[in-house]
Amino acid sequence: MSNIRSPEDPTVFEYAALRVVPRVERGEVMNVGVVVYCRALDYLGCRTHLDERRLLALDPALDLAGVRAALKAVDAVCCGGERAGQAAAESPGTRFRWLTAPRSTIVQPGPVHAGLTENPKAELDRLLQLLAM
Repeated sequence: MSNIRSPEDPTVFEYAALRVVPRVERGEVMNVGVVVYCRALDYLGCRTHLDERRLLALDPALDLAGVRAALKAVDAVCCGGERAGQAAAESPGTRFRWLTAPRSTIVQPGPVHAGLTENPKAELDRLLQLLAM
């Protein structure tokens, strides 16, 4: 048996929904994106969809500029470019663990889940449609 993986073979990936918690005391959350990590394919990606009207229905005083800034920061860390600051030097796996660590901010990660995929980018698109749109 060969240990060489075919590109068509499914591989393990992990993902977490990104959610906005407008007012923590009310316990309401709204999914606004997804982060996907696949170690075997060295892939880390994120996508967001911000439905501002729905968010404002949960909290009319919500700081939308703050939410947008937090999502931009998630994207920067995910991409690992110079906008990511010190996180840019970290591996995709380390950046995924940092992005999915529990935190008490307005944008929070949901629990990490795992699955199998042949194409993590397509999985990211599918999960965004399923969880955040």
